[in-house]
Amino acid sequence: MTDPLALEPILGPNERSRPAFNDDLPHDERFALFEEHIAAGHKIEATDWMPDEYRTAVLRFVEMHANSELMGVLPEREWLMRAPTLRRKLALTAKVQDEVGHAQLLYRVAEDLGKPREAMFDDLLAGKTKFHNVFHYPTVGWADVGMIAWLVDAAAIVAQQVLRDSSYAPYARTMRKICWEESVHIMHGRDVVVTMVTGSPAQRAAIQDALDRWWGPLMQMHGPRSSRETDRDLHWKIKAKTSEELRQEFLTIYVPRIRELGLVIPDPELRFDDGTGQWLYADPDWAELRTVVTNHGPMSEQRLEFRRVSREETRWVRETILGVAAAA
Repeated sequence: MTDPLALEPILGPNERSRPAFNDDLPHDERFALFEEHIAAGHKIEATDWMPDEYRTAVLRFVEMHANSELMGVLPEREWLMRAPTLRRKLALTAKVQDEVGHAQLLYRVAEDLGKPREAMFDDLLAGKTKFHNVFHYPTVGWADVGMIAWLVDAAAIVAQQVLRDSSYAPYARTMRKICWEESVHIMHGRDVVVTMVTGSPAQRAAIQDALDRWWGPLMQMHGPRSSRETDRDLHWKIKAKTSEELRQEFLTIYVPRIRELGLVIPDPELRFDDGTGQWLYADPDWAELRTVVTNHGPMSEQRLEFRRVSREETRWVRETILGVAAAA
């Protein structure tokens, strides 16, 4: 684990860990000081004392994020050798490599909260923990690769940008690197989409078809509406915005950009209400979301099985490097 004190020369005063609750105090007093520390906008380091509720909440949040980065490479990995040009192959390979690197960084953050990486892999492959809904769907053509990199990654970065100010400092620092790389992925995706939209009629039709198929999962991606008052992740400042706030931000930024390319968003109810300052839209299929994120999506089992097989095939490498005795 990186010693947070070694980073102090580059951290601001609010990010330096000198909280009073690290002293040996009665639990209730410690808890009150901890909440006061977070409410004031200060950070929590891995070496700090923290309530079990906070540790569990951060671990669950970061672990799902790590799972999503790891599983999120699989829809695009399928197109590495089928990309239309060498330039596209190289760009997609770099993106896949980045996403795997993000997963490794996030699993490392989660490990410091007390859960071994192998246990996280066990739970993911057993279906005990989740990954984002969008990575349970198939990629049926090259247009899907552009749609994922442009709009799926855009919806993700809307949420990830505010995580750079998460109350859990190791997560916040990690997200600064991840967000920078994700912004490059979005430009890669937009280039694919613009190239196809301005190409042949068949290419343009393929992009519209991809948008039609991905719009539903995109609208589900941030989750159902939730109350700010009852959301513990907001209370602990692990995140800063509700699911609906994130969805509204995504729509505000990307609906004009989609329409600018002459693409038709497959929601006849979608419109901006000047009176409320909100986007109105057809309610997403939340039953489908619940089905998909419990590993009953179109590609859930195939992608989990790929990870299971890959893990077994590379077990000897881990055992050799880590000096673990081979299984009988």
